[in-house]
Amino acid sequence: MNRTPLARLVAALLCANLALGAQAQDRDVRLPDLGSSANALISPQEAQDYGAAMLRQMRALDMVVDDPMLDDYINDLGYRLVSGSEKPKEHFQFFIAKDNIINAFAAPGGYIAVNSGLIVITNSESELAGVIAHEIGHITQNHLQRAFEASKKDTPLMALVLLGAIVAGAGAGAGDAAGAVLMGGQGLLMQRQINFTRKDEIEADRAGIQTLANAGYDPNAMASFFGRMEDTLRVGSGGDQGDVPALLQDHPVTMDRISDAKARAGALIAQQKQRPSGSTLDKAQWEKSTAPIAYVKDPTALASRDGKGGLDIYGLMRERVRVLSGDAGQLAGYYATNLQNQAGFDTPANRYGYALALVRSNRGAKAVDELQPLLAAHPDNQVLRLAMADAKLQAGRRAEALVIYSTLNQQSPRNRAIAMGYAKALTEGGSQDDARQAAIMLMPMLDNNDEPELYRTYARAADKAGDNIRAGEAYADASYLSGRPFDAMEQLKRMLQRPDLDYYARARIQARINDLTPLVMELRKRRIQTDDNPDGRSQQPLQNGIGCQGRLCFGADGGSR
Repeated sequence: MNRTPLARLVAALLCANLALGAQAQDRDVRLPDLGSSANALISPQEAQDYGAAMLRQMRALDMVVDDPMLDDYINDLGYRLVSGSEKPKEHFQFFIAKDNIINAFAAPGGYIAVNSGLIVITNSESELAGVIAHEIGHITQNHLQRAFEASKKDTPLMALVLLGAIVAGAGAGAGDAAGAVLMGGQGLLMQRQINFTRKDEIEADRAGIQTLANAGYDPNAMASFFGRMEDTLRVGSGGDQGDVPALLQDHPVTMDRISDAKARAGALIAQQKQRPSGSTLDKAQWEKSTAPIAYVKDPTALASRDGKGGLDIYGLMRERVRVLSGDAGQLAGYYATNLQNQAGFDTPANRYGYALALVRSNRGAKAVDELQPLLAAHPDNQVLRLAMADAKLQAGRRAEALVIYSTLNQQSPRNRAIAMGYAKALTEGGSQDDARQAAIMLMPMLDNNDEPELYRTYARAADKAGDNIRAGEAYADASYLSGRPFDAMEQLKRMLQRPDLDYYARARIQARINDLTPLVMELRKRRIQTDDNPDGRSQQPLQNGIGCQGRLCFGADGGSR
């Protein structure tokens, strides 16, 4: 990982954590004890607020693969696993980090990130599920809370770093990243976090393997994936620590650990064989254990692991991750070369990836040619049909694309990937009525959604439809969700000065300003500079023991400056 984005991420996470800690101190409240002394240090709501702030700041640094189709896929997979975990009613949110390093991490509030590099290297959905189940195990076993509790011997700032920047950044596997953290006086804490993690890895493995089995996945998947990573390291690097994948640096694997995981998986498989045939988690069991929880979906209603229309959905999504997190032009060459030279490479998933790379490199007509044989073989596959609509739109065949979008939207009216593609097609090059149709279609999806691009797409449609007040509100929300709260506040304040606001619009805008004010005031109070905040002090080099991460400077004693 490039040093500058990581350093800026550390700074952003520190900003969020400083505000979180300061609010608790200013109120002088005792956080509720939820069963352990660790939970008494940070409440579940504060942990969730932290995770949400972390995700916003990662988006501000373009470190998240924001794609509605992939978001639905990774969350459907995650929720299926959560429903089989020890705490199916806990809050979880899953997202894909735009990073080719093989790793994953869990953050407070149930936020779990899976790096794009890890998804690309997996061979099956069960392997991917195994890694996610392991991270869910860290959450359900309260490992982050224990880390927070153990860190209270250090300064409060360092304790907060442990829950955020170190979790997200220390496992990046880059020497520059470690140097950046050391520069701030955090080296001892990083080592303590790694050592602490080693003590809990087996516990997370065991919880994760049980979760895999409960959710209907191969319990051996976790051990086989870690074993494959270990084999790759042993054959390819000669044991050089600099070549160790980040996943193995902060998830250290030993033969004893792999053997223990295989033994536990074998015992669970034996138990499964003794059960009646059918799903390991039927709908009645799911409703009894998890419903009514909005963010835990019914795992029995998810797409089959064999995919729709005879295609492996996992394979399609893996190639989608590859393309959306990389350089489309280079990847188009990668697919073309391998499809020509390697017979075994010619799979539907790789053909789909090639078509997607062609669309994203402005070669829609060629993408249409690539997709036609796939659709002839799998005419009902929505992923391929949506790709064809995108390709035809990019190739200038807008009318044909609109027919496909419209049909897909009628079949799946609440599918965000379809709706956003259709809305963009209606808005760009369409009439005011087309834009109004797009805005009406997207507006119900804005509730309880934190994807900035959805708000931007709605804003563009509403603006073209003539509703520039709603458009302005959506643009402000997109700025906030992208980690730019000062921009959002200024946009809302300018809107409040408009003479044409009716009572309801004015009330909505004022309520949004009230929500943002505490965060903005806290950042200004601490003179923390962000890209959209002109009031913070500028970045300074390391002087007199003061380290700077991005645009936040702090001393070796842990105090912010």
